[in-house]
This record gives sequence, C-alpha cells and structure tokens, in this order.
Amino acid sequence: MNLSIKINAFIKITRPVNVVITFFVVVVAILISQENDIEFYKIIFSSIVAALVAAAGNIINDIYDIETDKVSHPERVLVLESLSKKEAIYFYNFLNILAIIIASRLSDILLLIVFISILILYIYSYYLKKIPLLGNVTVASLTGLTFIYGGFVTGNPIAAIVPAVFAFLINLVREIVKDIQDIEGDYKIGYQTFPIKYGVQKSKILILFIIVALILYTLYPFVTKLYKIEYFLIVMLIVNPVLILSLKLLFEKT
Repeated sequence: MNLSIKINAFIKITRPVNVVITFFVVVVAILISQENDIEFYKIIFSSIVAALVAAAGNIINDIYDIETDKVSHPERVLVLESLSKKEAIYFYNFLNILAIIIASRLSDILLLIVFISILILYIYSYYLKKIPLLGNVTVASLTGLTFIYGGFVTGNPIAAIVPAVFAFLINLVREIVKDIQDIEGDYKIGYQTFPIKYGVQKSKILILFIIVALILYTLYPFVTKLYKIEYFLIVMLIVNPVLILSLKLLFEKT
C-alpha cells in the first residue's frame, strides 16, 4: 500500500477534528480556571496529553465497532482495511503510553485522571456502549471531565465545573443522536442502545428534556452572578436559539 495512504489512515482513525477540539477544550478550560499565570509549556503539554487520550479512545472504539461500522460507517479505515486491526491496536497502545509518560512529568493528579480516562474509554468501547443510556452518560461524563482536567492543570478545578456541566449535557444529546443515526448497524450486531430498546420517538423526547435542562442551566451562572451580563447576552442571543433550532430540526425528521 502507498505510504501516504497508510499515513492518512493512521491520521483518519484518530478522528483528527475531534482530537483538535479536545486540545483546545483543555486550553480554554485552563484559561477559564487560572487564577495565576501558568507556564506555557504546561498548557501545551497537558492539552497534548488530552488530545492523545482522545485519539486513542477513538481508535479503540473503531476496533470494537468494525461490524456495526460496516453498516453505519462503511468509510472508516478498519472497514476499508486501510489499516489492519493489529496496526490499530499497536497505534492505540502507543498513543496511550505516550500520554501516560507526558502526564507523569506534569503532575500526579493529571496522571491519575489520564489513567482513569484511558480505562473508562476502553471499558466503554468493550462493554458500556451496549447498555442503554449508560454508554451515552459515560462518554458525556468524559467530555465534562476534560474541562475538570484543565482546571486541575491550574490547581483550580472548581472554576471548570460550570463549563463541564454544559459539555456533559451537550454531549449527552450528541451521543443519543448518534445512536439514532447508527440504529441499523447497532441492531444488527445486538447492541441495546436507548433508541433500539425504547424507540426513536422516546429517544427524541429524552433529548427534548435534556436540552430544556441545558437551557435552564445556562441561566444559572448569570443568576448566581458567577458570570457577567456579557455571558447572559451571548447565551440568550446565540446559544439558546441554536439549541432550540436543533430541537426543531430533530423533531422535523420524524
């Protein structure tokens, strides 16, 4: 196989857009949480660690999802055999080991968070994703944990709780929507996701409740004077209208 095709396959299996987003989520979490100046190298390397863990998590997910991806995502590299399963496992191990080594040089608490995240991502891919809602909550919790991780980089994790809750709720919606999209492939290999067990309509009602809870939660930082009027204006003029539009589009596709 052409070397450039192989390299592209290694990059693609990590889902690079998600990896880059994870990197910048940690950067933002650090900037939100910092009370004092923090060394630039800590910002960069702690963000790289999170990106590596996210990349490895995407790989192990694809490894365990080969059969369902043949139906739902036939363009993925393991389905196309652009990478072998063995190569993917080696790459998964390499990224996790690299993340652990870097984290160990930053702090013990970051190393612990990284180790726990790697373990949970593996358990999720192997088992938890087959359990209705539990798998969705697991992934959404890890997304929220990314903000808390950034808070620990600065030694001020409390400041990251509000964006962590936002991230949790938004990603919980995203995960349920993905399950609706993957329902055919998941059903064929026996996964019991929420849409399979309870139906698409009930899944959409659950999404409705989560988004309503999210919209109500967006008011909390302003009401408690945690954030200023600028935050309130952004939420009311941009964030909440987008959430409502998303709901409208979701229910129109019935």
